[in-house]
Amino acid sequence: MRRLLAPLLALTLTLTGGSVAAAAPAAERSRSGPAADRALLGYARDTWRSMVAMTDPHTGLVADSITGDLAAGGRSGYTSPTNIGGYLWAAVAAQRLGIISRPEARARIAQTLDTLARLKHHTPSGMYYNWYDPRDGSVLTVWPDDGNTVYPFLSSVDNGWLAAGLRVVEGAVPELRGQADAILRTMNFGFYYNPAASTAYGVKGLLAGGFWDAAPSGCSQQRDGVWFTCNHYDITVTEPRMATYLGIAAGQIPPEAYYHTMRTLPPTCDYSWQEMRPVGFDTTYQGVPVFEGAYRYRGIQFVPSWGGDMFEALMPDLFVPEARWAPNSWGRNHPATVAAQIEHGMNDAGYGYWGFSPASDPAGGYRAWGVDAMGMDTDGYPSDAEGSKYDAGFDGCRPAGPAPTYGDGVVTPHAAFLALPYAKGPVVDDLARLKANFDSYGPGGFYDAVAVRSGTVAKRYLSLDQAMIMGALGNELGNDVIRRAFVSPQFEHRIRPIIARETFNVPANQFLPQLGRGDL
Repeated sequence: MRRLLAPLLALTLTLTGGSVAAAAPAAERSRSGPAADRALLGYARDTWRSMVAMTDPHTGLVADSITGDLAAGGRSGYTSPTNIGGYLWAAVAAQRLGIISRPEARARIAQTLDTLARLKHHTPSGMYYNWYDPRDGSVLTVWPDDGNTVYPFLSSVDNGWLAAGLRVVEGAVPELRGQADAILRTMNFGFYYNPAASTAYGVKGLLAGGFWDAAPSGCSQQRDGVWFTCNHYDITVTEPRMATYLGIAAGQIPPEAYYHTMRTLPPTCDYSWQEMRPVGFDTTYQGVPVFEGAYRYRGIQFVPSWGGDMFEALMPDLFVPEARWAPNSWGRNHPATVAAQIEHGMNDAGYGYWGFSPASDPAGGYRAWGVDAMGMDTDGYPSDAEGSKYDAGFDGCRPAGPAPTYGDGVVTPHAAFLALPYAKGPVVDDLARLKANFDSYGPGGFYDAVAVRSGTVAKRYLSLDQAMIMGALGNELGNDVIRRAFVSPQFEHRIRPIIARETFNVPANQFLPQLGRGDL
């Protein structure tokens, strides 16, 4: 493992972004003051412009992406449940921030709900297909970009984000509550739950990745009249936990299923293919054995995601106040995740910028970006265009590999926005420098990805990434509007006690005094 190059004090100063008044000049303190909020609001206005440009005016369905000039002809010919849900919560955020009026928000959301209610879907489960044509709402069976066959699929993750958007509408737009609920109450996340699926620890009961309602070409498992994926989600720090939260809150999934997923893989040589040997302890919650494993990267201890990206770790936190409800688990892990991302970009890789998450590839297409050292997959998501690999080895089982030489780092602005609750000063600074130093900002806000050494920019907008930005800014500038709308009394009653009782193997106050704002 590479040695910790920067002393802890230097890292602390980087993370505070001048938030400790006694130690920072006024210019540094302004990063978290009115000037910072004005800059963030400007980003929100431009980001919303891209959402409007991506939305078909006849259906109210937002396209998956659009070219950087926001021309209607640059819209993609496909959309997904995630994109549709993202448009719903983005409209709520835009209204709360004063970017659009309440009547406009209501009209836009109502149009989308009207179309959504008419879309073909899997009636027994209430779940929606992964790809629709945004122009008419038809299910795609041929991919518009290349003509390849599409086998209509229904994803647990994507339907989770659609349901999140519907819940936000229920909580924020009373006039449309009944319309949103009519769709939401038919969605049964228990349909994805497989009580026989087990983890490496032998714990049973996991969510499937999704299903097809007709036999697909690849691996599948027939059950309940459909063909489920052979894979199941077995990692805790990943975005499928949103679907688990929703299923538990609705009484469709047993509450103890929250503990079924793994914090890390086992610390044995049988699993030495994972990024590093985890450190941890064994415990039990609600009768479920749990190994509270964690990774250490450059002096920072955290529970890893699969690929080491911000999306997996922090997107559910846009809706569920995880850090406040679970101070000993998510309240420790979210700041540590942000700290490690900053440490990677600023010090270890030396890019001078940070924020890594799946997004567009500046060289073309789409790619999963992350911090390889922060993901369980030893071939995890790279932070640079060259795909540099970090290999800490696995003590006693696998020797460490050579130290990586990082190349053209690819920073994804939406990842920095997700960190706003935990490092507002560094976020504002990072975004300001990205905007000033690269051709990274267009009519719809920040372009999707920036290769910071070559200066190559992916000049397009992805609706999911833009929706994450809108959600983060809605919470930051709009008094937690997305979280407040999403969380109902029943949801809090069923979810908060479950996540509150756990303690991750992440040191208390490791970074919270430096990163926290006192309102978590």
